Amino acid sequence: MTDQDDAQLKALLKKHYDPVVTEPIPARMYMRRPAWMGYARGFALVAVGILIGLALPYFRPAPPPVAAAQPAATFSMRAARAHLVYAPEVRHPVEVDATQQEHLVKWLSKRLGLDLKVPLLAGEGFELLGGRLLPGPEGPVAQFMYQDSGGKRLTLYVSKPNRADQPAAFRFAQEGPVAVFYWIDRDCGYALSGELDRGTLTRVATAVYKQLEP
Repeated sequence: MTDQDDAQLKALLKKHYDPVVTEPIPARMYMRRPAWMGYARGFALVAVGILIGLALPYFRPAPPPVAAAQPAATFSMRAARAHLVYAPEVRHPVEVDATQQEHLVKWLSKRLGLDLKVPLLAGEGFELLGGRLLPGPEGPVAQFMYQDSGGKRLTLYVSKPNRADQPAAFRFAQEGPVAVFYWIDRDCGYALSGELDRGTLTRVATAVYKQLEP
C-alpha cells in the first residue's frame, strides 16, 4: 500500500467515524447510579422492616380487660338457694327427721363445731320436719326444715360466717321468690327462708331470733 493509499484510507475512516467519536456523552450516562446504591437501598429496606416490626406491639390495640371475678354469693343468697333445692322435696326433704331430734342436734353440732339449738315454732304454726347437712364456703352448714298445716315450708340455715360475710343485725332480703330474714354475728350466721309474705316471715323470724339470741 502506497503512502497515497494510506492517506486516503485515513481520510475515509475519519469521515465515517469522527461524528461518533465527537458525539457528546448522553445525559443518561451521567445519571446512571453506581453499583453501591443498589446495596444501600436494600439495606435501608431491611432496616425499615426491622423498625416496623419492633414498633408494631406499641400500635396493637390493647387486649380486652379480664372480667373481674364475681363476688361470692351472699349469706342470704346461699340460704335462699338451699331452700329452693330442698323445700320442694316430697319423699326426702330432710336427712334426719324430727323423731330423732336429739340425734340430729348432736350430729349437726359436732359437724359444725357449734352448740346448735333448734327453735320451736309450733306457736307460730310450723312443726319441725327434721334437718340435713350441707356444704358451705367455710365448711359444713346445717339446715332445719319446718312445715305448716297447709304444706308451706320454712328452712333455717345455720353456718359459720364466710370470710366475705360482714356481721349484720336482723335484716330482710328478697332472693327471687324466696324471702329471707337473717343475722350474722362473730361466731354464727342464721337465715330463715320461705316463699311467704313478708309479714308472716317477719313474725316467725322474730320468734326464731328471740329463742336463739335471748
